[in-house]
Amino acid sequence: MEKTKSLLQDILSSMKDDHTVSDIHTCVYWTAVTSLRCGLASTMAVSILPSQEHQVEHAGHLLSVGAKELAHLSLSSRTLEAAIGMAAVNSMLPIDESLCVDLNAEAEIRAQGKGKRIAIIGHFPFVERLEEVAKELWTFELPGRARPGDFSGKEVETLLPQAEVVGISSTTLINHTLGSLLDLIAPGAYKMMLGPSTPLSPVLFDYGLDALSGSIVVDRERLLTCISQGANFRQVNGIRKVIIKR
Repeated sequence: MEKTKSLLQDILSSMKDDHTVSDIHTCVYWTAVTSLRCGLASTMAVSILPSQEHQVEHAGHLLSVGAKELAHLSLSSRTLEAAIGMAAVNSMLPIDESLCVDLNAEAEIRAQGKGKRIAIIGHFPFVERLEEVAKELWTFELPGRARPGDFSGKEVETLLPQAEVVGISSTTLINHTLGSLLDLIAPGAYKMMLGPSTPLSPVLFDYGLDALSGSIVVDRERLLTCISQGANFRQVNGIRKVIIKR
């Protein structure tokens, strides 16, 4: 947890300019914050409901703070606050779009992982299709969310170090588990963070990531219409899926 928070602090420190927050939408699947641009993060509702300990302490009063202060909620131990904070981070990160390649995470993992041992942290919709190219495939998911064939226990400690290609859900930044997972991955493994919560920040390369697969909101109104009506990520419109490499 401390390594994850150190990483988040480095990302927060890299953002020099503050911005006014114009709106916050916390919906069942996705949270969106608009400041410099519209930023997305997973709400992680399965992890927070019906727990009272994950409520937002200052709900109803968050628009009065700047984006930088809101982004510091990414450090919160309350999952819903951390989700809002991560969306705020993604709303204000300066992005060099000349470095962005229009490519989805599945295509990159297939290309890097052909004939290799692949580990995916988080059960993404494309996981089963990776069996076509992987020498071995291990999917890790949280208890209560694991599907048949997924690992959700201590197997991560023995299997993850064997992986040659690793896809890491960006929700590990929100629940602050990223640091402990990075410590388990072999130094030579190809490591990519994926998911709409992914901050497209070069700071992540300093922590050993080789590629970042995230989203840039290109049609805010369309996006907000989708997420406010309960859209999951496959149903969301108004985004550009991109990859940035080290």
